[in-house]
Amino acid sequence: MVAGAALLIGNTGCNGSGKKTGDGKDSTKTDSSAAALSNIGKPITYQKDKRYIFLTFDDGPQPPGTINCKNIFHEEGVKATFFMVGFNLGIDAYRRRIADSLNNSYPEFITANHSTTHGFRDNYKRFYSNPDSAVADMLKAQTDLKIKLKIARLPGMNTWASGSEMQGPKSSLTVAKALDSLGYTLIGWDVEWQFIRGSIPKQGAQEMADQINKRFEQEYTYQPNAIVLLAHDRMFAKAPYTDSLRKFISILKQDPRNVFETIDHYPSVQNRKK
Repeated sequence: MVAGAALLIGNTGCNGSGKKTGDGKDSTKTDSSAAALSNIGKPITYQKDKRYIFLTFDDGPQPPGTINCKNIFHEEGVKATFFMVGFNLGIDAYRRRIADSLNNSYPEFITANHSTTHGFRDNYKRFYSNPDSAVADMLKAQTDLKIKLKIARLPGMNTWASGSEMQGPKSSLTVAKALDSLGYTLIGWDVEWQFIRGSIPKQGAQEMADQINKRFEQEYTYQPNAIVLLAHDRMFAKAPYTDSLRKFISILKQDPRNVFETIDHYPSVQNRKK
């Protein structure tokens, strides 16, 4: 293995304390939302005694899984990233509302690009054999999904790219280089929460937490002191799998060294902005 009509998190202006604009809208909430969104991508300072965990979930919006993940993360007080797929927006208006909500939930959540068609509907050979079409597919998703930063994950490929640093399967590198030249940072993954039969989590909560700890202990991650977990929204559509996700988060929270961050603070993204 190689190495998104939103409610503002934070309840600003609650209990009727927010100022009302002429159209009846709560200006405190609007101003706070704008301030939060203006900080997207602002670098953070890494602490040597902390371990940075990037929870990333692919293929959304996929209700009810996406909503379940979002609710669990909010209730547990952790940050996460949703790599979304453009064609999902055409299924119904509900998915657009989910995407819009995630786009306006920073700094708790951030959205990133996972293509329009998911590699021509999982036809990865054709997708990567036609780099111009593949790049166009990614650029369309950026616009349709209203992704704010140029952060992407290639469909079906564990590929990393940021300036001079590039790593991944040979078949994906032409597309990776083209996107990199357009200012995109590509994010792969260090650990995958796998699934079977299309959506059932393969590993349990403790097993996944153990894998995270082992990678940190072995210092076997793409970037030092940072680990990217790949999972998929649809895996957590119903119990007992939602319970497993919550337990996984609870286990990791027990270690005071663990810090959950959004992908705009991943080292290769921050370093590119310097």
